[in-house]
Formats: sequence, C-alpha cells, structure tokens
Amino acid sequence: MSPGANASSSGLPYAGAPKVPDPLPISVLSGDPCVDALTPQQVVAAVGVEVPGKRGDLSQIGPACTWFNRDTGGAVGVSYTVNTHVGLSGVYANTQPQSAVWKELPPVQGFPVVAHAGSKGGAIPEGFCQASIGLADSFSIDVSLTLGSSKKHTEDACSLITQIADMTVTTLKAKAGS
Repeated sequence: MSPGANASSSGLPYAGAPKVPDPLPISVLSGDPCVDALTPQQVVAAVGVEVPGKRGDLSQIGPACTWFNRDTGGAVGVSYTVNTHVGLSGVYANTQPQSAVWKELPPVQGFPVVAHAGSKGGAIPEGFCQASIGLADSFSIDVSLTLGSSKKHTEDACSLITQIADMTVTTLKAKAGS
C-alpha cells in the first residue's frame, strides 16, 4: 500500500474539498520555506526585487515565510500547512464559511487550488489574496499576494495568485524530483 493509499480510510477529503489525484510526498515540505518554496529568481518575478525571506511560523499550521518589497509595499508569502493533517479539507471546512472571497481556481499542475480573502460581511481587502493548494489530501500550502502600490488599484490579486502558486508548485515538484 502506498503512503497515501489509506487516506480514504481516514475520511479525507471532506467538506467539499477535492481529492488530490497525484500527491507529492510530505518530504517536499520539510525544510525552510524561505529557502525551498521560491527560488531567488521567482522572488524577483513576484515582488520585483531580490530580498531574503522572513520566517514567521504559525504553530497550528506550520512553517511560513514572507518576501517584502519595501519600496512598493508588495509582498508574497508561503506557508506549509502540515500541522493540521487535513489538507484542503480544513480550508473548506473552516475558511470557506468565513471568507468574503472564495473562488475555486483551475488546478495548478494538477493540484486543486482555491483563492480566498477577507472576512464574510467585511470589506474585500484591496490588493490582497491568498490561495490554498492541495499537494496531498492530508497537507497543503498557502500562498499570499499583496500587490505593490502601483498595482493595488489596477490589478486583482486573486487573478494573479495563480502565478505565485504555479512558481511555488514548480519549485516543490523539483525538490521531489518530479
């Protein structure tokens, strides 16, 4: 039996979350997201400058990193959702009911993606979006995008988040050797 084969016996996925058809191994999320999630070239593509990532781990979720462009205010974040052990199911169960924006996006390299932002009943945050990408039924990653000052009023962060998700998945797949 393969490592992910007994996922259905554990009840994953649930809450309407899609099944991850070809999961990555959990080992892709071992290590430091500031080093492993995005290459320096991808950071430049995302925020416009080469900057080091700043760790900001979330004890209930997992390791996290943010790259920030001081000149424009633009930022990209990546967090590894490994401590919940429920992958996108937790996002569908807990985040969806509370989000002002909830958009299922086309899969990124075969992995299911949902974009979300803001709190239900509150204002939709201008220039910000977060996406959750299921890498396996039991773990996922979150990527966030805060648009810089020149794009904040002209671009939709949720329409650009797929590019950040794609770059991150590319890097993690390379780490897995696939």
